[in-house]
Amino acid sequence: MTASPTTDATTLTFVRHAHSPYVPNREAERGLSGRGRRDAARVADVLARDDRTVDVVSSPYARAVETVQPIAEAAGTSVVTDDGFRDRALAGDHVEDFEAAIERVWTEPTFAWPGGESNDEAQARGLEAAERTLERWPGDHVIVGTHGNLLALILRAYDDRYDFDFWREMAMPDVYRVTYRCGTPERITRIDPGARAGARSAGD
Repeated sequence: MTASPTTDATTLTFVRHAHSPYVPNREAERGLSGRGRRDAARVADVLARDDRTVDVVSSPYARAVETVQPIAEAAGTSVVTDDGFRDRALAGDHVEDFEAAIERVWTEPTFAWPGGESNDEAQARGLEAAERTLERWPGDHVIVGTHGNLLALILRAYDDRYDFDFWREMAMPDVYRVTYRCGTPERITRIDPGARAGARSAGD
């Protein structure tokens, strides 16, 4: 990873989006459920306890933007979207057996279903987006709205304990803070969003 132009620590707080009703073939447009909106407000309240000025960047998918929008509003800023933080494309069409399909790509990191991304491809995309964010806001605290599978893959690049089982147990929403110095991750900390555990859904 390219070093950021400052020796000051840069913090990326990754927020996995809140609950969103699954709608086949509507990955980019589907927003939060009522529960998801309540949980997003709770996450904003938790992160507001950190009095540092923050910037907010997000996947362009509606459910990710809607999750971090209350944080941006509380900080008096706007959400900047970065397509690199979008959900991983599992396949080009709706997958009937989501559990089997997602387990296959985690078992074989270079394998991709037709029209989809392999774990290696999605991870590389997520890491490139993280690097762009570090370069754009060196020394700052940036909230990153993203998706569970992509977040797990980004964290796995830093520590291989973040694996398939970790992803399965993530809450929705969930929050992980990564502290970087000169572009290198130094510390990963989970921040409890007070949300329900479980990542087992057909859309991330």
